[in-house]
Amino acid sequence: MRRIALILGLLAALPALGAERAVAPGPGNLAAAIAGAAPGDVLTLTGGAYPGPVAIDRPLTITGPEGAVVDGQGQGTVITVDAPDVVLRGFTVTGSGGRNEDLDAGVKILKGADRAVIDGLVLADNMHGIDVHGGRDARVTNNRITGRQNRQMNERGNGIYVWNSPHTLLEGNVIRYGRDGIFSNASADSIYRGNVMRDLRFAVHFMYTRNTEVSDNISIGNHLGFAIMFSDRAKILRNLSLGDREHGLMLNYANNADVTGNLVRGGTKKCLFIYNAHKNLIWDNRFQDCGIGLHFTAGSERNVLTGNAFIGNREQVKYVGTRFMEWSHEGRGNFWSDHPAYDLNGDGVADGTYRPNDLIDHILWSQPAASLLTGSPAVQLVRWSQSSFPATLPGGVTDSHPLMRPLTIPVPPQIAAFEAEAAGRWAKGTYDDIDPDDLASH
Repeated sequence: MRRIALILGLLAALPALGAERAVAPGPGNLAAAIAGAAPGDVLTLTGGAYPGPVAIDRPLTITGPEGAVVDGQGQGTVITVDAPDVVLRGFTVTGSGGRNEDLDAGVKILKGADRAVIDGLVLADNMHGIDVHGGRDARVTNNRITGRQNRQMNERGNGIYVWNSPHTLLEGNVIRYGRDGIFSNASADSIYRGNVMRDLRFAVHFMYTRNTEVSDNISIGNHLGFAIMFSDRAKILRNLSLGDREHGLMLNYANNADVTGNLVRGGTKKCLFIYNAHKNLIWDNRFQDCGIGLHFTAGSERNVLTGNAFIGNREQVKYVGTRFMEWSHEGRGNFWSDHPAYDLNGDGVADGTYRPNDLIDHILWSQPAASLLTGSPAVQLVRWSQSSFPATLPGGVTDSHPLMRPLTIPVPPQIAAFEAEAAGRWAKGTYDDIDPDDLASH
């Protein structure tokens, strides 16, 4: 009897299986179905229009085909999730309001609406695609988000906005157009993995975000790929930044980050920009075909750079300062495509030290008008004397153990095709405008 009572008690503790209810298209039908549903019910949509907005105030699953369209008709947020354990899957969400100050969105997950699952939705023509706004343990996966295309990019919303929502998983989403692909603000302990982001201001934008992983994402043809700002303990792993116009990766007041396995290629300006960022481990990345491989400034200290490859950048390193910086670690430096190196003992490490900049570079950065003199015999004499007598250099970057071979990071053929398309549009000047002051402020 005790065993039977124990089994009955365990069964009673399990959540009851909800009823399945079909919901026909039409004005008010979805809202009425939600109001009449019991916690745990499954509401199944069919093809057709479901005018909104609607709010979900109890644990429910709402599922349907792409042809089932929940339309907010330009009024606020289309679907507001205000209960835990809500699942939305498969259908289309469109037509949010346009008030950025109210964070109008296709789907909004409120504080207390924990463990929400947003999977496989199609979100189009919303101010923000999905706003995870306080709910914990959200799972936002495999959604297709197409943002608005206002003439001014900064007037648009974000594909996915995460605010104060710990333990959020963003995985497998495809985001195009809008302002930022993923904007993470005042959040922590999350994973943003395997997302593809195109034609945006920033692909991933961190502000005050802690202990969060950004891995295996693809940024193509955005103004800036991965902007890690005012954040701590980020893990930036195995991402691709292809043809991002301003910077591929930026660490701005970012500390204790692990940046590894990333490819930044084809940026118009800078592959990597480090500004007042400290104690970051930057290793085994490939920075290729940018205007500047690495721009390092504002007193950034105690960073470790090792195993990276700097290939074909017009200027490998821009560093203005009087301190000496050693960019190798435990006998392993970086690969530099412009270093005419020898390796007589065959250990994979070049026999000569690499210095990317000299005194003339410092003068040109601080006094651009001096570029008129770069070909003069006097300037060439100064360059030769400094290469022959390194003690005359006023500080700067040194790699004492440069590598002989670069690491390779493959790009899938379909992604390479998107990269080529983006490069063509940048060359033709057919991308959206963005206020240069906004990028400068970041």
